[in-house]
Amino acid sequence: MTVRRIAWGLAVFLISVFLTPLAGADARADVPNQGEGAVIFAYGRFGEDQYTSTSIGLDQFEQHLAELSGGGYAVLPLTVILDALRGGSPLPDRAVALTIDDAHRSAYQEAFPRLRQAGLPFTLFVASDPIDAGAESHMTWTQVREMARAGATIGALPAAGLSMPQRAPRENAADLTRGVERIEAELGVRPTLLAYPFGSHSLAARDLARRQGFTAAVTQSSGVAHARSDMLALPRFFMNESFGGIDRFRLAASALPLQVADVTPAEPMLVQNPPSVGFTVMGGLNDLDRHGLDRLACFVSGQGRTGLERLDDNRVELRIAEEMPPGRTRLNCTLPAADGRWRWFGMQFLVPEQPAQ
Repeated sequence: MTVRRIAWGLAVFLISVFLTPLAGADARADVPNQGEGAVIFAYGRFGEDQYTSTSIGLDQFEQHLAELSGGGYAVLPLTVILDALRGGSPLPDRAVALTIDDAHRSAYQEAFPRLRQAGLPFTLFVASDPIDAGAESHMTWTQVREMARAGATIGALPAAGLSMPQRAPRENAADLTRGVERIEAELGVRPTLLAYPFGSHSLAARDLARRQGFTAAVTQSSGVAHARSDMLALPRFFMNESFGGIDRFRLAASALPLQVADVTPAEPMLVQNPPSVGFTVMGGLNDLDRHGLDRLACFVSGQGRTGLERLDDNRVELRIAEEMPPGRTRLNCTLPAADGRWRWFGMQFLVPEQPAQ
């Protein structure tokens, strides 16, 4: 990949708001165990061009699958990756997991046959209410069971698929309980993986997920999962038609973790706007050139590159000048690594539509 293509792909990515049996664990079993983490991709609808923010083009999706099948990646079930991260086991370099949210009908009609033909495992996160209501836009339970029998891992969303942070705790708890119980009743297996609707979460939502017995939960914050990641707030790169080009996909699929600690604010649902963002970069940056963290860059969706200040060798604070609008806003921080790859850390903030008085 040329420097020009890398730079172009990075710019596009940062502007974004960011088998036969499917149980076959590895599309490239000869990849050495030397990875630092794993990239998790998220999809929603497939070939539903009227939903550009949540749908991926079929030609784009086919390019993604071709890249994964022949580009030196290790495509693994999400459960295998999570077990390795928890247990400190090595993962292959360029380890990747594929996830699909909401159980839209197009995932069964368009994605499922292509994934099965490619022999790639995936996780399907199911919101049960639309299925129970017989919504034409969503799968049937028979179709979900067919995918599970083929080897797909089934995870849960809250039953109604509604964003959690601004709902009452009692409503969120009831939704999660109902969704889990319906999946267990239909499939005979209790899901332990959760996807937050729209990737939006809060400290209260994480705590509820933990109390409800989920072992892991995924967001839509960009970044790479690693052993120090919060298992109840794992990052994913969301792919849609507007930002699903193959250059962006390759850039994300080859990303490395930018490991950080002491992140502020800890609460993704903002009280202060603009937020005072800071974090401490952890070790493991031996592949960087002599510029080190001087080449760290952070971008806010809708605002572009933001100022940052190095307080010491590893502590960074961002200077976000403008307020974030109501709704979801992404922050992406990247650092160049060896071989044209990038280290990545991202956050997704939520500004309440109607702030509390």
